[in-house]
Amino acid sequence: MTNATSTRTVVLGTGPVAPDDVVAVARHDARVRLGDEALAALAAGRAVIEKLTVDPVPHYGVSTGFGALATRHIPVARRAQLQRSLVRSHAAGAGSEVEREVVRALMLLRISTLATGRTGVRPATAQAYAAMLDAGITPVVREYGSLGCSGDLAPLAHCALALMGEGEVRDRDGVLQPAAPALAAAGLSPVELVEK
Repeated sequence: MTNATSTRTVVLGTGPVAPDDVVAVARHDARVRLGDEALAALAAGRAVIEKLTVDPVPHYGVSTGFGALATRHIPVARRAQLQRSLVRSHAAGAGSEVEREVVRALMLLRISTLATGRTGVRPATAQAYAAMLDAGITPVVREYGSLGCSGDLAPLAHCALALMGEGEVRDRDGVLQPAAPALAAAGLSPVELVEK
């Protein structure tokens, strides 16, 4: 199903990913590592979110709902559930599966975006995405359907769903299976989402 595992490692910083690196990961299973610059940016971005989580002033998507629920305060005890619900509701693609290499490229580019530190995601979440790529676990992403103007929310939600141990994935050999046992077989734990 896939090429032999590459011995190449793509190290992500805070800048753009070279096209050759995308091909190396997507088609040839190159490993992915977050460089020191990316890890520092992730930690700095996360520190901002951590401050917002305890701020009594509402902050969109951190202590409030999304969209029409932007003015609704979300108590601390329900914020992780809000994040899980957001991913589950957006994982709404339909149609044929997107090709493995396209999904792997999507995941690499998402990690690259996270590595800028501007999203506020925890470093461990970005590292979990990289570990999933390294393990050859590819979320099942469907060809049709998205939300919003970016066009990538549904595909990215399917990737996040797999990271949570939900949904379907294909392993390195192309075997379709539920995400949780695939993660476990690779020695990975599902990510517990928190604010951002």
